[in-house]
Amino acid sequence: MTDIATISNATATRAAVDAACRGEGVAVLVPCYNEAVTIAKVVDDFRAALPEATVYVYDNNSTDDTAAIAAAHGAVVRRETRQGKGNVVRSMFRDIDAEYYLMVDGDDTYPAEAATLLLAPLAADEADMTVGDRISNGAYGKENERPFHNFGNNLVRRLIRLIYGYAFEDVMTGYRAFSRAFVKTMPVMSGGFQIETEISIWAVDRRWRVADVPIDYRDRPAGSESKLSTFTDGALVLAAIASLFRDYKPMAFFGWMGVLLALVGLAFGVPVIGEYLDTGFVSKLPSAVLAVALMLIAALSWTAGLILDTVAKSHRRQWEMSVYRVMEADAER
Repeated sequence: MTDIATISNATATRAAVDAACRGEGVAVLVPCYNEAVTIAKVVDDFRAALPEATVYVYDNNSTDDTAAIAAAHGAVVRRETRQGKGNVVRSMFRDIDAEYYLMVDGDDTYPAEAATLLLAPLAADEADMTVGDRISNGAYGKENERPFHNFGNNLVRRLIRLIYGYAFEDVMTGYRAFSRAFVKTMPVMSGGFQIETEISIWAVDRRWRVADVPIDYRDRPAGSESKLSTFTDGALVLAAIASLFRDYKPMAFFGWMGVLLALVGLAFGVPVIGEYLDTGFVSKLPSAVLAVALMLIAALSWTAGLILDTVAKSHRRQWEMSVYRVMEADAER
C-alpha cells in the first residue's frame, strides 16, 4: 500500500509540475514604467514560454506607449497611479488570483526560458518562493555595467545574513516566483525599489521555504534606461532593512541599542564613580548626570524590546492562522 501511495503521490507531483510549466494557474506579473522599448519582447517571450499563463502588465504612469504595446501583444494591462514599484507589487498581490505567481521586470534582462525552473519547485511543494539568482554563476557581474549595484547587492546580502542568518545568493533580483499562500499573506509596506529587500526579509523571517535558482542575465538593450537611482534607492533599501529589523526582531534591535547606550553610559560613569570612591566628591557633575541618563535610556530600550517582542509574537500567531486559512481554502478549490 505504501508503494502504491508513493507512486500515486509522485505521479500527482509530476502532473502538477508539468501543468505549472505549461503556465496552468500561473500569473506572470510585470510591473512597468516607461518600458516601451522592451515590453513587446517580454510579453511575447513569456507567452511563448508559458502558453497557458496570463501575463499581467501593470503600468505605473508611463509617459510612453508601454501600456498600448503590452495590450497589443496579448497582455492584460492594468494601471497603478501611485508611483513606485512597491506600490505596483502591492496592487498585483491584492488584485490577482492565481495558484502561482511569477514576477519579472519589464526591461528584458531576465530570460523567459528560466520560468519553468522557477515554477517547478513551487508546484512540487519544495519551496514557497524561488529566487532568480543572477550572482552565483557570474552572469550579473559579467553583464551589469553599474559597479555600485554589485556593491549594494553584496552589502544587503551580508546584512541579511548577519541579522537573520540566511545567505541569499541574490537579494535584489526582480525575477521571483511565489506560492499563493505566500502572496496572499504578505503585507507589502514598501513603496519603491525596497520591495525586493522586503520580500526577501519577509520570507526569511516567516520561515518560508526559499530556493535559489541560477539564471542567465543580460543587461538592458540599447535605448532602455534603468529607473533605479543607485544612491537614493540604496539609502532607502538600507533604511528598509533597519525598519524591518526593528519590526520583526524588536528584542534584538532594542536590546543591542540598550547595550550600546549602557556602554557609553559606563564610559562616562566609571571615572565619576572612581573619583567618588577616591575622594568622596563628584567634580564632574555633567558627566554623572549624562551617565545616569544614558543608563536609564538603556533600561527603557530593553523594556521596549521586551514589550514589542511580545507584540511581534502575537502578530506571528495571527499570521500563522491566516496562512492556515488560505491553505485550507486552496485545498477546497
